[in-house]
Amino acid sequence: MFFMATATNDVAPLWGIEFLHRVYDIFQEYFSTVDEQTLKENFSTVYQVLEEMMDHGYAMTTEPNSLKMMIPPPTMLGKIQSAVGGSNISDVLPDGTISSMPWRKAGVRYTQNEIYFDIEEEINAIVDHTGTMVSCEVNGIIKCNSRLSGVPDLNLIFVDASVIDDCSFHPCVRYSRYERDSHVSFVPPDGHFELMRYRVNIKKIIPPVYCEPRIAYHQDRGTVSIMVGERQMPTLSYSGKVMPQPENISVTVPFPKEVRTADMEVNCGKHLYDQAANTSTWTVGKIKKNVSPSLTGKVQLHPNAALPEDSPPVLLDFNVPNTTVSGLAVETLLITNERYNPYKGVKTMTKAGKFQFRVS
Repeated sequence: MFFMATATNDVAPLWGIEFLHRVYDIFQEYFSTVDEQTLKENFSTVYQVLEEMMDHGYAMTTEPNSLKMMIPPPTMLGKIQSAVGGSNISDVLPDGTISSMPWRKAGVRYTQNEIYFDIEEEINAIVDHTGTMVSCEVNGIIKCNSRLSGVPDLNLIFVDASVIDDCSFHPCVRYSRYERDSHVSFVPPDGHFELMRYRVNIKKIIPPVYCEPRIAYHQDRGTVSIMVGERQMPTLSYSGKVMPQPENISVTVPFPKEVRTADMEVNCGKHLYDQAANTSTWTVGKIKKNVSPSLTGKVQLHPNAALPEDSPPVLLDFNVPNTTVSGLAVETLLITNERYNPYKGVKTMTKAGKFQFRVS
């Protein structure tokens, strides 16, 4: 699906892009999955949400909490009410709309107060056929799930915040406080939200999974050989006593249009060749001990087709739980303005983003 925005005069491009991202995030909050069928089935809700988010060309209400109080997410009861001519739109503006904290609704109460943080760092890299890392970038995101009563004022303190290079925050974060002492001070929205994004200041890393692809073409066919394996990653910081194993390892090979079909065999995991997309996907999972996962096979080219000029890039995917590349860790979380002591949890994850291996 493609989301587009039209403008009658010149506007900042990033404004339009950010608004489209916000629209997509709101749709995910409302419908869980965003596809053509879902938007068609909930067209009236989509129309109402967009009408509240944009008013005469100006972005208005873009916070999920405020929108959900005005326009409840679709339910079976709501659909029955709409079918008989009723309306599920609130006639009263939510309290947060006219306050200095529009992201948080008023009167939030929980029997058990808790807050969870997920720190996810993503490795984007290109590795050439000799195994040399051509480019590498590590981006991080901190997601939060807040279930706190009242109006808590939180202060998140990191063990070493100097590893953060560039960063962007949710509007609830007091940026001046972060600039002064690197503390993330904020009054959280209720429920799930993205607290901040950042870039890691790191020059070179050793990935926890290696990949050795070989693809060659001759006459009307080609051969494919791919090996993957696990290796120690000294730059990873982990929270437990034992270094976790990489999980959900998968290898994807998007073949060029000259390839007609592929026949592959694997000694570990499962392989699937998508004829329509002309893509081969090898799902390895977790590497077992004393096993060297490998994929071998042949591809058939279209009759009278020229040999592909370049070999396709091999895409690697993996994640390593309870680890971070930067070593970013939460030292403490202080709460003021409320008397209760909430339950706090922090989970970390390192995963592959656009991890590409070039084939000779």
